[in-house]
Amino acid sequence: MLDTVYNDFGTGYVPRWHGDIIDPAGAYLTPERHTLLVAVDGDGEVLGTGALDSRGPLHPPNPRHVAERYPSGATAQLRRIYVRPAHRRRGIARRLVAELLAFAVADGGYRAVYLHTDPAVEGAEGFWRSVGTVVHDEREDPGGGQGIVHFDVPLDLDALVPATTSPTR
Repeated sequence: MLDTVYNDFGTGYVPRWHGDIIDPAGAYLTPERHTLLVAVDGDGEVLGTGALDSRGPLHPPNPRHVAERYPSGATAQLRRIYVRPAHRRRGIARRLVAELLAFAVADGGYRAVYLHTDPAVEGAEGFWRSVGTVVHDEREDPGGGQGIVHFDVPLDLDALVPATTSPTR
């Protein structure tokens, strides 16, 4: 995850944005309704990550209508869906998202799935457009906002994983 903030985002570690990266157990493993997945190959190399928590987007910095649409507690927010560049376009992100959606469905308390992405990250916007629906594109705001694109993702596993390759837990 740190590789991503340095190499893909170019921001480096920013404590107010990336505290969960430094304490993944506290952010994703300890809270009952949160989870963190790590995709590894046969040699134990990390290929990608994906996380889910029950915190909706906050206003500010996100637009008010987005924060109101996705309240904490009822919203599963997808976070830290990263795949190393050398392993992209192999279905890893789609599989991670399918597993996270299965977790959200099993929880039973989530009514919506939300995520936001930085469209400057190569392939991110196209991937999320194939998975969800844009609810707000800040690039269309006066001044461009943060430049972030906000998505609604259906709690529908069939849309992500063909019936012949249903996810296992």
